[in-house]
Amino acid sequence: MPEKIRQQVPSEDQLYDLAELFKVFGDSTRIRILYRLFSGEYGVNELAESLNLTQSAVSHQLKLLKQARLVRARREGKSMIYALADDHVSTMIGQGLEHIAE
Repeated sequence: MPEKIRQQVPSEDQLYDLAELFKVFGDSTRIRILYRLFSGEYGVNELAESLNLTQSAVSHQLKLLKQARLVRARREGKSMIYALADDHVSTMIGQGLEHIAE
């Protein structure tokens, strides 16, 4: 474990927020959406079509991902375009994959 993490004792609020973040990763549909966003920005309809999901299902999951600050959105005309919020998202998923491969 990195020294920085061992030395710091998280507050109860931080522990709660961390648990909530990990809950977001507990749904395979959300992971599929995040994986798709690794390759760029997409609208809800594009994501729904490429993942063979309904538009409403994708919209619901994107709302949760946005609340968790894992994705960001920008308006393009009447549509919302979604992308990964930052590189931390791909790092977290990559480390999770490494962990389960061991």
